[in-house]
Amino acid sequence: MPGESFRFIHASDFHLEKPLGDLDELAPPLRDQMATAPHDAVNAVFEAALSNNIDFLLLSGDLLHPQSAGPYGMNLLLDGFEKLHQANKPVYWAAGNVDDPQKWPEAAAMPSNVTLFSKDRSSTVDVIRGGRTICRLVGRSSDGRSSLHVPGFESESSDEFTIGVGYGSATLETLDEARFDFWCLGGKHNRLELENDGQIAAVYCGTPQGRDLNETGGHGYSIIDVDAERNIRVHETPCDLFRYCSVRLNAADIASVGSIQNLIGERIVRLQHDAGGRHLIIGWDITADDGESLTAIGDGEELLDWARREYGHGAPAAWSTSLRIRPPQKYPKSWHDEDTILGDYLRIAADHRKADGERINLLPMTEEHPGLPHSVTTLLAEIPQTRKTETLDQATLLGVELLRGGKPNWVKQS
Repeated sequence: MPGESFRFIHASDFHLEKPLGDLDELAPPLRDQMATAPHDAVNAVFEAALSNNIDFLLLSGDLLHPQSAGPYGMNLLLDGFEKLHQANKPVYWAAGNVDDPQKWPEAAAMPSNVTLFSKDRSSTVDVIRGGRTICRLVGRSSDGRSSLHVPGFESESSDEFTIGVGYGSATLETLDEARFDFWCLGGKHNRLELENDGQIAAVYCGTPQGRDLNETGGHGYSIIDVDAERNIRVHETPCDLFRYCSVRLNAADIASVGSIQNLIGERIVRLQHDAGGRHLIIGWDITADDGESLTAIGDGEELLDWARREYGHGAPAAWSTSLRIRPPQKYPKSWHDEDTILGDYLRIAADHRKADGERINLLPMTEEHPGLPHSVTTLLAEIPQTRKTETLDQATLLGVELLRGGKPNWVKQS
């Protein structure tokens, strides 16, 4: 028997208490826009809910920490709820760990169109339009777990199209236990769609605005259509103002265009085209395949300054927030064979690399500098085995740069 067709918006992880990060410097013209970017993205979600012909707005967690977000963040959320109330559009909200319902101030009353699901038990809500049920929601706010507790979504079987609304990590196997038609989930800042037999069965729509280089690519919300035959169409709708990009380059990439500056410019043009007029925040990760490619790359700090001057002040801007040069795994044989301090240094480094850095012991060096803070001494003396090879590579690169008369790269490594 055919059901009712309907449309709704799914959004989550607003984090109105959290500013944009991964920045050591920023062009002055971008500062004001960056400060308001998370709020502007959330406003775009509410504007879409008001301007699109939707039946309801579904929110799945971590909208804001009431105390950390402050009055501005609280007012933005409540104002959006009130506008939807005046437009007769209901809001259904399954809270996450940040927006725990028990942390919500009693004085900040929500309008009657907002249903906040309990964290203690699941609730079943029939969504009514024109006197008929168009779908059924089974929602539960987070009980503090990092993973979604599917057995906690108890519900009687029904012929109505049923949507599970929750927060936390989950797999298709666990979600299938509930036998719902669809899931709208929160708790992941990057968008993720889970498919079953080629059909989307669950969506983490992600945060409307990325915050750092771990949240690269487009961010926004979902517009979801369900037709009378229960076919589901999920439309990814970006609303971010700043887009984080992590770009990896190597010597072969540089050789293909002639210079590292040409390569960076080419990649920025491509990223700007894909971003559709948004500001870019870019982290560069450049691998020096061998010692000779270090010359082609040049000084990392100067390269970062150049990229900021050339591309960081446009409209839109492409701001390079970091630039990392990964040390090469090998250096020219002629350098190794030199009867110089550089040759001695490279031969010693090669011996340590063959032993996977197991013989590295920095404690005697720290004892030669009694003025070092205890935290620094402990850090240097207790380098974990998993980091020793990386530390050796970085130290080798620094030594090579100094011994060859170059300027060491003091750009922060992460």
